[in-house]
Amino acid sequence: MSTILSDESMTQAKAYVEKVYKTVIARNPYESEFHQAVKEILESLTPVFAKEPHYIKHGILERIVEPERVITFRVPWVDDNGNVQVNRGFRVQFNSALGPYKGGLRFHPSVNASIIKFLGFEQIFKNALTGQPIGGGKGGSDFDPKGKSEQEIMRFTQSFMTELYKYIGQDVDVPAGDIGVGAREIGYMYGQYKRIRGSIEAGVLTGKGVGYGGSLGRTEATGYGCIYFVEEMLKSKGLSFKDATVVVSGSGNVSIYAIEKAQQLGARVVACSDSNGYVYDPQGINLATVKRIKEVERKRIHEYVKEHPHATYTEGCEGIWSIPCDIALPCATQNEISEASARQLVANGVKAVGEGANMPSTLEAIDVFLKNGVLFGPAKAANAGGVAVSALEMSQNSMRLSWTFEEVDAKLHQIMKNIYESSVKAAEAYGHPGNLVVGANIAGFKRVADAMIAQGVV
Repeated sequence: MSTILSDESMTQAKAYVEKVYKTVIARNPYESEFHQAVKEILESLTPVFAKEPHYIKHGILERIVEPERVITFRVPWVDDNGNVQVNRGFRVQFNSALGPYKGGLRFHPSVNASIIKFLGFEQIFKNALTGQPIGGGKGGSDFDPKGKSEQEIMRFTQSFMTELYKYIGQDVDVPAGDIGVGAREIGYMYGQYKRIRGSIEAGVLTGKGVGYGGSLGRTEATGYGCIYFVEEMLKSKGLSFKDATVVVSGSGNVSIYAIEKAQQLGARVVACSDSNGYVYDPQGINLATVKRIKEVERKRIHEYVKEHPHATYTEGCEGIWSIPCDIALPCATQNEISEASARQLVANGVKAVGEGANMPSTLEAIDVFLKNGVLFGPAKAANAGGVAVSALEMSQNSMRLSWTFEEVDAKLHQIMKNIYESSVKAAEAYGHPGNLVVGANIAGFKRVADAMIAQGVV
């Protein structure tokens, strides 16, 4: 049942939220991505503070927007020409109320304090939604793996872990992969961690190879999880993936397995992309070709049209959202769907949007989707499959056993259904029925906030 709140209580709550947001901007100048993430969440929480002012009394909002710890460090390494290179490393340990800090490592030239803090802040609520005992954190470096040799990547990751190891542990902080960090990079870091510590601690990293403590289903988890969440949204309106036209941005791990599961459910996926441009295949993307190009050959997506000449390749990424589709799955990077792109998608009849990447839609784009009745799955809910299975990997490591792919996939499917249902219930309870942005934010916030109150001012 939804709650009817008085104008006075809502006015007071809005004033409180605005005060906290202004403090965030003042304390963190020039960090636009972090500001965006905080604003999106804080605006959703206004009805919570109006209905339950004890959260204000306990200073939960003031505490939750401030990381428990921010670690920045130098990463020196030697390239293949014998030249010394220096990158910057980050780890933001944002909130541990629910358990060890948990969140990926991103290696990309765009990485800076703002991006890592926005990702870490989002991770708090995403992790809470999974129901797993994990807190929120994030990390990475402005190192770019593209164009680097295997030896250069190994030397960099070893240097990175030589500093990072001081701050992590299976009961303290458990990093995983993200953009630019896959099984290869995790493997090198895990090897260096063992070398330094002189002990086997499988639970210190997730996303490991299956042969040495990794979980079956982890590679597929974020992409599959996104599809499972969108599937629940579609069911609520009597729709499905069967015979639907789908556009997926990106061609990395999340995108590939979102395409795979969407195709298994009967969808026709017609486009995917990388940071240079996108391919459009009206006959349907050949996933085997994409997997070979991106996972085996590590080449650019334009190679696709050499084998499928009926497809077209277009330089630049934003145009992918001009392709008419029933379902759009932004799975590449933050802010890839602008307000203009959102309006184009709506004009072309899009019915559902599921965010497979972290914060891929601008605030203005989200507003366009919600105002036009588009089913919208926000990242912290739709994108939670990866960290959910990372937590399952942690459980398997602790128990010294391995579950089958089918067991992991079934658990993932149930977790994504639970996230959808808790988001729906929270949205309804606080006066925003059907708004999964508000619902996911509130459901995640309340779980963390209640734990923080129970643990005192720490």
